[in-house]
Amino acid sequence: MNNLDLLTAITVFVLSVLVGVEVISKVPATLHTPLMSGSNSVHGIVVIGAMLMAAESHTWLGYVLAFAAMVFGAMNVVGGYVVTDRMLEMFKAKPTTSDTRDKAEV
Repeated sequence: MNNLDLLTAITVFVLSVLVGVEVISKVPATLHTPLMSGSNSVHGIVVIGAMLMAAESHTWLGYVLAFAAMVFGAMNVVGGYVVTDRMLEMFKAKPTTSDTRDKAEV
């Protein structure tokens, strides 16, 4: 990687951080948790990147880092869906007493 490639990569990284902070700061607090729990699936990209890193690695350190990235990325994906499911459960209608009696009679 030459200096121009490194400078381009750093520029893209810094700009993406600034855009990310700007976008997240505009989200109201009441929407932040639902949006973030749903967007955790984006960490699937982290898992794919870790798989590519493991395929290109030839040292034990590379394998360990790739494994750790895969584990943390997978935990974040699964955790995001668990949080989303729990939030959606809060909005379901509670069964009325007549519904529970009908189920008990069956």
